[in-house]
Amino acid sequence: MPTAKQDKTRKNGLTVKDLIVMGVFGALLMVCSMIGGVLFAVTPTLTFYFSIGAALLPGPVFLLLLAKVPKRWGLTIIGVIISLLSLIMGMHWGMCVGGLIGAFLADMIAGTKNYRSKKLNILAYIVYSFGPMGTYIAYFVDPEGWASTMLQNGTTQEYINAMNNAAAWWVLVIMIMGTALIAWLSGLVGCKLLRKQFEKAGITA
Repeated sequence: MPTAKQDKTRKNGLTVKDLIVMGVFGALLMVCSMIGGVLFAVTPTLTFYFSIGAALLPGPVFLLLLAKVPKRWGLTIIGVIISLLSLIMGMHWGMCVGGLIGAFLADMIAGTKNYRSKKLNILAYIVYSFGPMGTYIAYFVDPEGWASTMLQNGTTQEYINAMNNAAAWWVLVIMIMGTALIAWLSGLVGCKLLRKQFEKAGITA
């Protein structure tokens, strides 16, 4: 059980130390996502599965972040930072908006139990992992508008043509189900790897 001192710390606002930790973990989350998803992203016929690859590695980092900074708005702030960086890097606005929404919803879910529930924290990670899907949902809703934006951002017409040939309704289903499954497994692995950290932070099953 958390001590009175730990409870008091959680109730306080974000400190400078918290912001530094969040900056480090935000960078780690972004790097892990890119490492897991890069092979999908560079291949137009596989790009729809980017969110599946991106969900593979960040689970332990995400859960450790919640153990280190179990405070409201931490995930949301990280979502804002990552979304802005993604926009600067030339990502479609749909990925940036999706990432921001995913981080905010993850913050709300994990926060309902004060970031102490492993099950809710894993659920929060699954929701967080849906963020990158925003760009592909935008694609399926408006392929021409999506293509126009990405052409302006430097994507080649050949890449977009290959995407169009690979797009199908079942791709969207695989993308959603695959991301949820991989994120859940990544969260479970994170729980096992970080068990001592969770116990120290008072996180329960």
